[in-house]
Amino acid sequence: MELLQVEIFTNQLLLIPLSQKYKENIFREFTKEITTYMYPCPSQDLTETEKFINDSLREMQRGNHLITVILKKDFQEFLGCAGIHELYSKNPVLGIWLKKSAHGQGYGLETIAALKNWADENLDYEYLIYDVDKANIPSRRIAEKLGGQIVREYHKTNLSARVLHILEYRISRKEDLLEIDKNTRQ
Repeated sequence: MELLQVEIFTNQLLLIPLSQKYKENIFREFTKEITTYMYPCPSQDLTETEKFINDSLREMQRGNHLITVILKKDFQEFLGCAGIHELYSKNPVLGIWLKKSAHGQGYGLETIAALKNWADENLDYEYLIYDVDKANIPSRRIAEKLGGQIVREYHKTNLSARVLHILEYRISRKEDLLEIDKNTRQ
């Protein structure tokens, strides 16, 4: 599968492979506030962002991760980044961040739902993992709206030395959700 060619369209969004074209946007928008509930910390300078992008592109070429830029479909406005990590595993990991001005508009759910649909169509997996800090209510709602169930809780210190209380959600495949739904109606 050629991950550097993947394009995912939704009603409002376009998800395209990460590229150096967006390095200034990522550097500017991936702030301390945005990373409050995340493991990574903001880049100190543009070269760190460039390194992140180059490392991500190598992992995409190897088939390990799909890392996308999230754009509004109409004017190609940069909104953030999202991806699926560990594509080769039975339990790939979803991730997303949106710039501050894009919060609260439904873009997170639309993005993660689109990535899940792509995974359902292109990957052989048992379930997706979506890790969320317990205090990050909007991200928790995304997982829950997609049928995610909390399967584990743990603490993790992020790269900014903040202790996160992580809830690990398990999001089942479409077929599994349909089976669960069918069984609950009986």
